[in-house]
Amino acid sequence: MSPIIYVSIVVLYVFVMLAVGYWCMRRTKNVGDFFLGGRTLGPWMSAFAYGTTYFSAVLFIGYAGRLGWGFGIQTLWIVLGNTFVGTLLAWLVLAGRTRDMTVRLNALTMPEFLRARYDSKPLQAISAVIVFVFLVPYSASVYMGLSYLFQKTLGLQYNEALFFLAALTGVYLVMGGYFAVAVSDFIRGIVEFLGVVTMVLLLVSMKGGLGASFTSLLDPKFMPALHAPPPPSGPPFPGWVTLVSLVLITSFGPWALPQMVQKFYSIRSKADVKRAMTIATVFALFMSFGAYYSGALTHLFFTDPKIDLAPIMDGATTKPNLDLLMPFFITTYVPQWLVLVILLMVFSASMSSLSSLVLVSSSAIAIDIYGAFGNREKNDRRTMILMRVLCAVFVALSLAIAVSKVDVIVNLMVIAWGALSGAFLAPYVYGLFWRRTTTAGAYAGMIAGVGTAVILFLKWGKPLIPVAGAIAMFLPLLVVPVVSLLTRPPKPEIIETAFGQEPSAK
Repeated sequence: MSPIIYVSIVVLYVFVMLAVGYWCMRRTKNVGDFFLGGRTLGPWMSAFAYGTTYFSAVLFIGYAGRLGWGFGIQTLWIVLGNTFVGTLLAWLVLAGRTRDMTVRLNALTMPEFLRARYDSKPLQAISAVIVFVFLVPYSASVYMGLSYLFQKTLGLQYNEALFFLAALTGVYLVMGGYFAVAVSDFIRGIVEFLGVVTMVLLLVSMKGGLGASFTSLLDPKFMPALHAPPPPSGPPFPGWVTLVSLVLITSFGPWALPQMVQKFYSIRSKADVKRAMTIATVFALFMSFGAYYSGALTHLFFTDPKIDLAPIMDGATTKPNLDLLMPFFITTYVPQWLVLVILLMVFSASMSSLSSLVLVSSSAIAIDIYGAFGNREKNDRRTMILMRVLCAVFVALSLAIAVSKVDVIVNLMVIAWGALSGAFLAPYVYGLFWRRTTTAGAYAGMIAGVGTAVILFLKWGKPLIPVAGAIAMFLPLLVVPVVSLLTRPPKPEIIETAFGQEPSAK
């Protein structure tokens, strides 16, 4: 199949997405519509929005290749964590309560929720800065992963692909906001689901089927010795510590990521939560298994790395560039017609993630800083215009990082997830369920999480970024209750507003 056909189909797909954005723009009247779709989304749209934001090009290109090659079949532990903790348990524990409490507190964003729950405008502003700063590298990692795939499949130069994707994200999102994201996520989710199922079925059929390929991947030569003592020149922990850290940070991390929690705010009613939970869990199982298992399968195709991976060898290190492994694998062993399906699948996942990241980041300034010290509802039109402008600004900043290729994809994502979950997991979860959580406790948890993340990232460097992220995420879970018990209880009127009378499901 010629590159012209690839490009033509991608362009057609882009026009469909832009048409969705334009249609949704005509239905977007205020900030609530732009950021949450008016809290009117049903279970299917909410579930697909959650799943497509969770699994982006970072998963299919960065994680699947680098971790599938590094840990082999053992990456299926990450699949279990992402499916049953990151999705099923997150919806079961958080979704309904988050939806109800944010309605009572009139909160549209994570920082706005923290301000209302802890009665602190400075907390909202500080949270907004954290959101904006750490979502920029995450967005850059998505751009990088997708650009590598476009480079291999469409013949575009890396920078050409980046500018194309950045322009598309900016135009599409500025038009329609979250409602456009949700409607197109449903379309993209279908493409992703069909694409990943088709890809896995074809790849395993080339190696004797699912059972035979799984048995082959259990060969010790395809799995690192996770319990072996660390080498003198390597990280000071055995391999299993890194793997467990990756499971934790990619499974519990989404519980506090603003772009993920946003999906709980926008669902139509508490009655829709159980249906959305089931749909999202099935989607997560197929998507995560498809990505990580495909990454592990590279061992069965590239049996002599020095020869088979020569086209993606890094001349400086004489090692393969594992960010290019999956694009190289796909274009080498997958039929051309399926390459197009996979391209659209990863493109779909990435556009969803990018849309959510840009939207949440623009809200950090427009709603949470501008709105924190003014009246958001009185300046609704001005706030929505500011959000649209900031969407373009955020895309430009992410583009600058992606063009510079500052780090490997996986590291950029883990840094962002570690810092954000370190900042928000404890204040958010305790704020939902424990009335005694205090403002001082929330501040202490946020400082402990972000401070630990930054210090450990700088001190330990690249090899231990996942371990640092996991420590930063869980340390505040100890800090918040200790500080809360030692400080003055929250005001009764704040607790009454936040917890109130539990509303009945509509």
